[in-house]
Amino acid sequence: MKFMGTNELREAYLRFFESKEHLRLESFPLVPKNDKSLLLINAGMAPLKPYFTGLQEPPRKRITTCQKCIRTGDIENVGKTSRHGTFFEMLGNFSFGDYFKEEIIPWAWEFITETLQIPKDKLYVTIYLEDDEAFDIWCKKTDVDPNRIFRLGKDDNFWEIGVGPCGPCTEIHFDRGEGVITNVDDFIKAADEDRVVEFWNLVFTQFDKDEEGNYNRLSNPNIDTGMGLERIATIMQGVDNIFEIDTVKNILNKVSELSGVKYGADSQKDISLRIITDHVKSVTMLISDGVQPSNEGRGYVLRRLLRRAARHGRLLGIKGLFLTDIVESVVENYGLAYPNLKENKEYIEKIVSLEEERFNETIDSGMNILNDYIEEMEASKEKTLKGEKAFKLYDTYGFPIELTEEILEEKGMKVDHDSFKKEMEEQRQRARSARGESSYMGSDESPINKIEASINTEFVGYSNLDVSSKVIILANDNEFVDELSKGEKGYIVTEKTPFYAEMGGQVGDKGIIKTASGEAYVYDTKKNVGGKTIHYVKVNEGSIKINEEANLKIDFARRSNIEKNHTATHMLHEALKQVVGKHVNQAGSYVDDERLRFDFTHFASLSEEEINTLEDLVNRKIMEVFNVNTNLMTLDEAKESGAMALFDDKYGDKVRVVSVGEFSKELCGGTHVRNSGEIGLFKIISEAGVAAGIRRIEAVTGINAIKYMEEKQRLLKEACNALKCNEKDVLKKISSQNAEIKEKEKEIAELKSKLTSGVEDDIINSAKEINGVKVVAYSVDGIDGNALRDLGDKVRNKLSSGVVVLFSNVAGKVNLIAMSTKDVLDKGVHCGKIIKEVASIVGGGGGGRPDMAQAGGKNPQNIKDAIEKTYSVVEYLVK
Repeated sequence: MKFMGTNELREAYLRFFESKEHLRLESFPLVPKNDKSLLLINAGMAPLKPYFTGLQEPPRKRITTCQKCIRTGDIENVGKTSRHGTFFEMLGNFSFGDYFKEEIIPWAWEFITETLQIPKDKLYVTIYLEDDEAFDIWCKKTDVDPNRIFRLGKDDNFWEIGVGPCGPCTEIHFDRGEGVITNVDDFIKAADEDRVVEFWNLVFTQFDKDEEGNYNRLSNPNIDTGMGLERIATIMQGVDNIFEIDTVKNILNKVSELSGVKYGADSQKDISLRIITDHVKSVTMLISDGVQPSNEGRGYVLRRLLRRAARHGRLLGIKGLFLTDIVESVVENYGLAYPNLKENKEYIEKIVSLEEERFNETIDSGMNILNDYIEEMEASKEKTLKGEKAFKLYDTYGFPIELTEEILEEKGMKVDHDSFKKEMEEQRQRARSARGESSYMGSDESPINKIEASINTEFVGYSNLDVSSKVIILANDNEFVDELSKGEKGYIVTEKTPFYAEMGGQVGDKGIIKTASGEAYVYDTKKNVGGKTIHYVKVNEGSIKINEEANLKIDFARRSNIEKNHTATHMLHEALKQVVGKHVNQAGSYVDDERLRFDFTHFASLSEEEINTLEDLVNRKIMEVFNVNTNLMTLDEAKESGAMALFDDKYGDKVRVVSVGEFSKELCGGTHVRNSGEIGLFKIISEAGVAAGIRRIEAVTGINAIKYMEEKQRLLKEACNALKCNEKDVLKKISSQNAEIKEKEKEIAELKSKLTSGVEDDIINSAKEINGVKVVAYSVDGIDGNALRDLGDKVRNKLSSGVVVLFSNVAGKVNLIAMSTKDVLDKGVHCGKIIKEVASIVGGGGGGRPDMAQAGGKNPQNIKDAIEKTYSVVEYLVK
């Protein structure tokens, strides 16, 4: 058996199935398209589900891919076992109603024994126990020894997920051990002990399981196979751990080099080395496919993996930022297979660096919070940290539970694990509830998501805005119908349409569909889960009937404004590259008839000068009245022509390139103006950050830009009237008034200081002694939070020993501060507990440390009662 590198194996597999007339597709992005059932792509067949379900026509009946996948269900086992990883690649070949068992079984055997040259005496095959057809093909069309074929039950060799397409499968296994396995029981035992490793699963999707549990034969059965690239690489490279195959080991060696920790010398440190290796690989792939760090969804998966890697770097003793060095190694080893890694390397590294910096800051913030918790526990003689506090550290501050446990252990303390797990489970339940129940494709079960793949609507709306066509499908939310009557809402599908369906950031068209028997208002146009154009309608007059001829007319004025904004986003994109830098890439957009929103990759806010330069550049190009042209070409031709493409998008054989003169050239399926002059005017109305490394510009064009400028002019006139000056003197007048306000504020602060210094003795003289502790509870009006804290410090220092609780009524709001000297903490004094009880009397809340706490309230009329409550709370604490 010859050694084969991971990249060599990937190419050998894809080339083999290309020789069997399969269309090789690049890996789909890790972010699912039109599939709400998945957070991230987790299997080779996942992006192809629309083809298996018949919702879309595949580009060819035979397809082969090497699909990037992410699974985090077993994240706790990553690094601890030889096979668990969050990122993996799945080799697959698929047939959509074309070939079946008679073809794939001998092809699989050919690839394994001839291309890979795996010895036949190292291979075993399993089949579903009732699948005599598969057994006969294995015996008659390959030279496998029949004694090496074992029949297993449904749990092992039958693929199904609830109702729908399903079928038996056959799996191919490699034997790492010596001797021949002669019976099923010994085979199962060998598999459980990891002597026998399954590496290729051939699924024969030949049934459709209905609600009653019946398995109905499919007229066009499918083939869905999956071979884990990392797993077959371990076999071909003679290793028993996915972290020791060539590409992954190269990354692990980089981690080892940076940490100074030798792999294999310490089993505990090996776990950290493997976790960092795996997680940074996943992080790199996720960011390359457009995922951004966040606190929810796939962004949270990314953030969790990145922080987990950073945490294990600390455990290995790595100082400072280091993850970008690992990213570089990932790109080196995977850039050949996935070129967008190289194209976006700088961007990926910047996102990772920013997130790692942020994590280091949160670790420090978390340490401060944890230290406060420890102080409270020591003061109250507690040994167990409440689960909700540990969860808050984990969830709010990104503080790993392992780190919390480690620090507490040093203090002889621990975490309440049961309540921590309860909080975690409640969070999962909330996440599940937020996702809701979904179907196979994650879509709702509306009839419009069950339209057959053979039904298509021709979009003619690039050039025709008013067309005649035939109504071919009518539906409401519950079923397909033959008629929609006045007042009813529903869905219409026609043979042709000028209505653009929402896509690529551009909203769907609105307008009118009219037949001889009625008229319907189209209030939205969208694609269903199978990519069919659906008109969302409400019938205004009469009724719309199936098979009627209809006139479809879009709202031209609205479309015109949308087109202005859409073309302006292309021009803005190019302007950003010229003004801000070539690293800028589109990270999302939204275009409607009122404004445009453009998200882009950049790591700092734009200066006023940059914003003005952008506006000026776009407006100058608008006034040059460039023709806007569209051309169909191959993706390679488009890239060679200099057209920009989104790095997380999947493109077909032919792409549409939109050019604004020689200024901008971009891949786009949307609608645009005929020439740039139609845009009229471009005005940026805001620029802000929306995520780590992502900025957002909002802008308006045409008549909306003019209205925006008119509103600004009106506001400026009103400001001039209020300031009693002309436009050119506005800034001077505001500056003058600000100076006067600052001077007055200074005078007020000085007066407040004199007022408070005069009452210090009165406050101290009001002290009462409670169980041997001096307690001051006093109200002073008109003093803000900062001045109240200063006064509290002065009183506490003069008091030398005791508790100070001060109240202040400022404009109908209550400020509270509680402070104590260190010596009374041992007697049971806890300012956080005092303030919590007292604040409730004045209609507020707050908390803090044992020696200092603060709060606010909204009921100043209750301050007197709160003062009395102070004494009783201290009496309760000091026993």
